[in-house]
Amino acid sequence: MTEPSEDPLYIILRSKREATRFQILVEIAEHQPAVRQQEIAGKLGVTPQAVSEYIRELVDEGLVTTHGRGRYEVTKSGVEWVLRHAEALESYARHITRDIIQQVAVWTAIAEDDIREGDTVGVFMQKGWLYATEREQSAMGVATMDAMAGEDLGVARLNGIIEHKEGAVHVCKVPRVEHGGSRMVDLDLLRDVVRDAEAVAAVGLESYVALKKAGIEPDMFFGAREGVIEAAFHGLECAILIVDEEFTDFLKRLETVGLAYTIHDLIPS
Repeated sequence: MTEPSEDPLYIILRSKREATRFQILVEIAEHQPAVRQQEIAGKLGVTPQAVSEYIRELVDEGLVTTHGRGRYEVTKSGVEWVLRHAEALESYARHITRDIIQQVAVWTAIAEDDIREGDTVGVFMQKGWLYATEREQSAMGVATMDAMAGEDLGVARLNGIIEHKEGAVHVCKVPRVEHGGSRMVDLDLLRDVVRDAEAVAAVGLESYVALKKAGIEPDMFFGAREGVIEAAFHGLECAILIVDEEFTDFLKRLETVGLAYTIHDLIPS
């Protein structure tokens, strides 16, 4: 078990100093290499002198490198530090929204039956959509309004667990265009991989063109990586074609959020 003193979540939430370091690293990463310390100070509500001191410490620790006055870049170690803490915060936020806020929030579901305000309803997920029904389910709540079958319905006081199985992600690497791009992809293998997928995504034009050659219209292109993760969390089986330079980082992302994945080789041997 991680000791509180080593836990990124504990560090960021309990230590104002570490939270400020985190924010400064993010600001540097966003605006590098030309970093205006005065603007950072204004955003964070600290003095420019304090920002300067923080940056000096970050440079000393190897998290930031300097290229002269006012020119800074986040190092590889700095990026890893930010990612580690950001992932801990994301996990905590997911816990809040999924496990805590659902007790007090009004959820939106599709009415499976005609439902009256005040009715006790069962809530379930099917193909990524949340439904409310008169039938008993593992999660139960109270309808906040009248709704006809097929209409959107508010559900409050949700109790229990909404049963659903997270979808797996089928990951296919596609070479960049300088290494052949879509021309290197076996289209029959590609069709086999995506045949049973409920959501298909492409990252990189090479991936998009490969799908089009196979006669497949991707469901996602812009924002495809996070879209696939969200779809899989909602129980959809997903396939994603992704260019090789993005491939490793995406696998790390899947491992961070705990989604199951399978790697498929689309290059004929």
